[in-house]
Amino acid sequence: MSVVKGKRIKRLGIMGGTFNPIHYGHLVTAEESYYKFSLDIVIFMPAGHPPHKKDGEIISAEDRYLMTVIATASNPHFFVSRLEIERPGPSYAIDTLRELHQIYGEEIEYFFITGADAILEILTWKDSEKIYEMCSFIAATRPGYSLEKFKELSLTSTQKKNKLPKVHFLEVPALAISSTDIRRRVKAGSPIRYLVPDEVANYIYKNGLYR
Repeated sequence: MSVVKGKRIKRLGIMGGTFNPIHYGHLVTAEESYYKFSLDIVIFMPAGHPPHKKDGEIISAEDRYLMTVIATASNPHFFVSRLEIERPGPSYAIDTLRELHQIYGEEIEYFFITGADAILEILTWKDSEKIYEMCSFIAATRPGYSLEKFKELSLTSTQKKNKLPKVHFLEVPALAISSTDIRRRVKAGSPIRYLVPDEVANYIYKNGLYR
């Protein structure tokens, strides 16, 4: 069992993403995961060089990290890591999980928190089957989201005897908010209040991000 700032850790959540920018959808997802799955802490892991992202609007890793710190500062069970930002090269989940296992140990449970659509992408990730052995997944969905594609995937996997990740689905109403829409609104001069924490909005405007 690991100890973080005096807190014993048995179940650790990993909130990965570009956070370009971080918004209330991310924060609500992390908080719901913390509560519903009895996590001890949630570590936000801003990607340094996301290998699957082609978006030319990704701002610097340092700006994304600082906004994530600002957004999570008031929550005692949220932490922000610089692991992926400081590691050179593409930010692969397998490398992050290996580092976390070295830091916190093998005896605790790891939960990788992501959006439901990203689960299908995970099948294409580097060393995906090794990832499945190192963590479970919490897949956040919007209300009314259809899980048929995952049922079909499970059936196909059974037929082909392919290994699949262990996935827990979690319905999160705030997922209607998206980083893409926030960037579009900033560029158009539209308001983003109540989509992101006020401190994050101030950081974006003060530093002229997404213009």
